[in-house]
Amino acid sequence: MIDSSSLWIVFTLLAAAAQTVRNAMQRELTASLGTVGATHVRFLFGFPFALIFLAVLLLATGRELPQVPLAYWPWVLAGSLAQVLATALMLAAMGERSFVVAYAYIKTEPVQVALFGLIFLGDTVTPPIATAILIATAGVVVMALKPGAGAGGSMRSTLIGLGAGSMFALSATSYRGAILALEQPDFVLGATFTLAVGLVLQAAVLSLYLALRDPGVLRAIARAWRPSMFAGFMGAFASEFWFLAFAIATAASVRTLALVEVLFAQAISRFIFKQATTPREALGIVLVVAGVALLVWMH
Repeated sequence: MIDSSSLWIVFTLLAAAAQTVRNAMQRELTASLGTVGATHVRFLFGFPFALIFLAVLLLATGRELPQVPLAYWPWVLAGSLAQVLATALMLAAMGERSFVVAYAYIKTEPVQVALFGLIFLGDTVTPPIATAILIATAGVVVMALKPGAGAGGSMRSTLIGLGAGSMFALSATSYRGAILALEQPDFVLGATFTLAVGLVLQAAVLSLYLALRDPGVLRAIARAWRPSMFAGFMGAFASEFWFLAFAIATAASVRTLALVEVLFAQAISRFIFKQATTPREALGIVLVVAGVALLVWMH
């Protein structure tokens, strides 16, 4: 029988793989829908799947919707809004730099999420796990810091990518706070319910924004419904496993293990976008693997 305390590792790996596919789909949609439109796709086409996940869970288990305490709402609102901004910044960064390098800047997130988790949730980080976080983060920094990166548009890309990492860190911490605030004995229900609430909020906020500011984007999204549907499903599928992992492990551990996305992104970069891997990126990958391996071993 699998130790439930180790399930977060399986959940995180599944989420990372699905999210890499979703990000690649969104990157392709950015050309036709723009940054905000491509950002909205994951929420607008994702929330129906999240509601389906929740309905299936309730029917299969016979459980009822959880009682929601007042303290839950600040957490889920902060997580939802930070994730919207993070996704938009991520897509903007990808539009300016190579797919894998943009990922590298964004994946400086684990150090920030460890700090946020300690401040807001009291999630402690042991010295060995802190070492693993720093090694893995050093790997993505090595991949990102290229000669001439401080000039012109490269500096802009760096700031956008780092900003996306900060927002993802805040989002991960807030979503974990929301799940814990529900105080559910069944972590699956707490995670799935929070996913559904978060995606509904995100879809509503961005739909209202686009309806008021740029309704043409909503029409463009409707015309691109086929690829958008797949991106939405993959987004909801990935988020379901992220939330399950957040329910049973600290956000710092989950987001550090999630750096395996860099390896998945590298594969997509090479085989789909035909971008070569440099020696510097290869060294960064080695460091990421070493840090992730240490993290898993310490658990």
